Amino acid sequence: MSVAQPLTDLAPLADPHASLPYQDPLFPERTLVLHAAGPVRHRPDAPVLFVHHGVARNGRDYRDYWIDHARDLGLFVVSIEFPEATFPEYLWYNFGNLHAKDGIPNPREAWSFGIIPRLFDAMRAQGLTTRETYGQFGHSAGGQLVHRMLSFGYRDRVAVAVSANAGTYAMPDLDIPWPFGLGETEVTPDRLRDILAFPMTIMAGTEDTKTTGRFFPKGPRSNRQGATRYERAHSYLRAGQAAAEALGVTCAWRVIDVPGVGHQGRGMSDAAAPLIAERLHAGG
Repeated sequence: MSVAQPLTDLAPLADPHASLPYQDPLFPERTLVLHAAGPVRHRPDAPVLFVHHGVARNGRDYRDYWIDHARDLGLFVVSIEFPEATFPEYLWYNFGNLHAKDGIPNPREAWSFGIIPRLFDAMRAQGLTTRETYGQFGHSAGGQLVHRMLSFGYRDRVAVAVSANAGTYAMPDLDIPWPFGLGETEVTPDRLRDILAFPMTIMAGTEDTKTTGRFFPKGPRSNRQGATRYERAHSYLRAGQAAAEALGVTCAWRVIDVPGVGHQGRGMSDAAAPLIAERLHAGG
């Protein structure tokens, strides 16, 4: 059994710019970087929020977006950086390593989605937190990671989850193959009901309508979800509502429009912070 990596350097938070290299026990050769922020004085009972960066893999920047919110709202924020060198391309990050490049499915223990709950377990085991649940915020590629990992059951201890400005979605449709749907995966109609029952928040910047950027998904399968990221967020909610109606259940998802904000990690973080803090302080 792997020895848990010490995480105590995340706790004092005397230096708001402190960062820590980290190896997940199932991926010891693939280094991540943890960037933390929190109240001036660390408290183990502070709500925990994991923040997920975009395609630039700029975890430090995303931590910085949350420094003031962590202090003012009493949150213990950990921005998990997935470096391109160790978690390359969209397969390892946005899509959770469900499949190899040749399309062959990987076993569940090889999915990178599992890094987040294992990190939370390590934080609890080492006394950094006494909380029972945590929050998730992801922007852009991080928004893709958040909603996809929720779709595969990584939500048991998630008190609140926000997927913001994602470029594409795994639509809740078993007839659309992964990664643009949940077809050809382990998801069954019963599991789809559970996904739809989870109160996921989808955030969409009303100005996130630029389609000329280098990293904007422009392929035909992406464009079927909408012409812009803003449109795709609403398409995802409509697909969830349609799936719920077909299954005879209620869709617990919601979309929140963020006026005047485009594809901006800071702006979406600022909009998400109050609602995330409210939910985290209410439970866990």
